[in-house]
Amino acid sequence: MAGAASDLKLLGVWTSPFVIRVRVALNLKGLAYEYVEEDLGNKSALLLRSNPVHKAVPVLLHAGRPVAESQVILQYIDEAWVGAALLPSEPYERAAARFWAAYVDDKVGAAWRGMLFACRSEEERAAAVARAREALATLEGAFRDCAGGGPFFGGDGIGLVDVVLGGYLGWFGAVDRITGRRLIDPDTMPLLAAWEQRFRANDAAKGVVPDDVDKVLAFLQTLLAIGSMK
Repeated sequence: MAGAASDLKLLGVWTSPFVIRVRVALNLKGLAYEYVEEDLGNKSALLLRSNPVHKAVPVLLHAGRPVAESQVILQYIDEAWVGAALLPSEPYERAAARFWAAYVDDKVGAAWRGMLFACRSEEERAAAVARAREALATLEGAFRDCAGGGPFFGGDGIGLVDVVLGGYLGWFGAVDRITGRRLIDPDTMPLLAAWEQRFRANDAAKGVVPDDVDKVLAFLQTLLAIGSMK
């Protein structure tokens, strides 16, 4: 074990999918940590000092030493502490999990930014929504291979791909409200729809993944005003 959990501090923003995934991972490991909510319009000196390159959340401070970038943080947590493993032990399965986790951010994450922060017209938003649905449809197929009959991408337990994709779920609800149509449609993506319910119900995700759509949409207006989600 690389140090005591009492030495952990996480700098974040409650709606950030990148922060949410780190909080879920810390909960899965059963680690106690101090959570510090950042004001993106007035970033703290601690955040700017801890992540001088990107000046973005999340940043995990372990015994005062900063670790930045969410997927890096997730793998650090998995390696530094015993407990529920985010990555499988078999090398090929580890590589596959890393591939699909990267795919989520490359495809789903990029479409998420387009849907909420980069669209200048309804046509652009519709195109971003279509890209998100296409990426999610691919993940519907990937779930069959990754889960191996289990309830999560990680098999019997929540793994790396689960926490990476699960971080976006609060925003998916907001997109559903805006567009009037579900991103994870139970009719066309039954595996992902069932996975979403299981993920949200997991103790590690409860109270972390936002479920108040009105509150998320209100926060969206704040983010648009300052032009940032970092």
